[in-house]
Amino acid sequence: MTSPVLIDQFNRRIDYVRLSVTDRCDLRCSYCIPEGFKGFEEPEHWLTFEEIERLIGAFARLGVSRVRMTGGEPLLRRDIVGLSRRIAALPGVDDLSLSTNATQLDKHAQALKDAGVTRLNVSLDSLQQARVEKINGRDVLARVMNGLTVAQSVGFAPIKLNMVALRGTNDDEIDEMVAFCMEHGFVLRLIEAMPMGSTGRNVEYMDLQPVKERLRAQFNLIDTTYAGAGPARYLGSQDGRFNVGFITPVSQHFCQTCNRIRIAVDGTAYMCLGHDEKFEFRPMLRGGCSDADLEAAIIEAINLKPERHEFNEAPHKILRFMSMTGG
Repeated sequence: MTSPVLIDQFNRRIDYVRLSVTDRCDLRCSYCIPEGFKGFEEPEHWLTFEEIERLIGAFARLGVSRVRMTGGEPLLRRDIVGLSRRIAALPGVDDLSLSTNATQLDKHAQALKDAGVTRLNVSLDSLQQARVEKINGRDVLARVMNGLTVAQSVGFAPIKLNMVALRGTNDDEIDEMVAFCMEHGFVLRLIEAMPMGSTGRNVEYMDLQPVKERLRAQFNLIDTTYAGAGPARYLGSQDGRFNVGFITPVSQHFCQTCNRIRIAVDGTAYMCLGHDEKFEFRPMLRGGCSDADLEAAIIEAINLKPERHEFNEAPHKILRFMSMTGG
């Protein structure tokens, strides 16, 4: 018997769900949540753990094997460890990961590992205290570093560090971040800022293609077969001990291999960061739908997925902020 697969209308296999478990965050990163923003989702609209378990279980029955918990900051969701345990136990879910700003990671790392979280992505845009405070809105560098130390000590490996490259803000730190990750055994991922909402369009966008070629020459990096569930294209060191990925939605899109959808905290599935196509699962889940109805709705939703985003052609198109969609 063959395993089920989700195929969209452009013949892409969808096997990866990014699940936002909260739109709240304890930071206010300049490219994510605007200053003074108060448009957060009402908690009664958040999917309950039972609803999340049922929805992700349906995706898994249709061939989704990878789930990443995102936010906002997912570690702010009450009993995130319990939710992790429930998702990890679902038949078909082979890889449960989590994206975090790491301010709470030291308190949760061991329990998350025990619950079945297999991988961590940590946001870290600078190694300088003053810059972290400027970009994130709070001085949290010491807490993030402690969280990374604890996560490594309990056995998370590799840990990926996500650095949004911002021209004129942290672009002069990229080499330092490479050296830091080489020394401490982290995978680095450099990310182009996306024009999501007014915050994304106001940041100093930086094309990572020249950076990629400069790092290739400077650190003697080579093309590598290293790959993750996401869209990064990687270079690696000659000895295989270091990898740096480049996520380039603007300068070199990866839409032809896109294998994911995003589910917001209220159960709305977004098919693409650069389009408004969406499908709302919460009304179905709270309306007594059958499992067959839910699976049929997932297939319907996947067929809404567009061929590609339009960040270059229509950067003004998406008004929602990244925190509203899920990272």
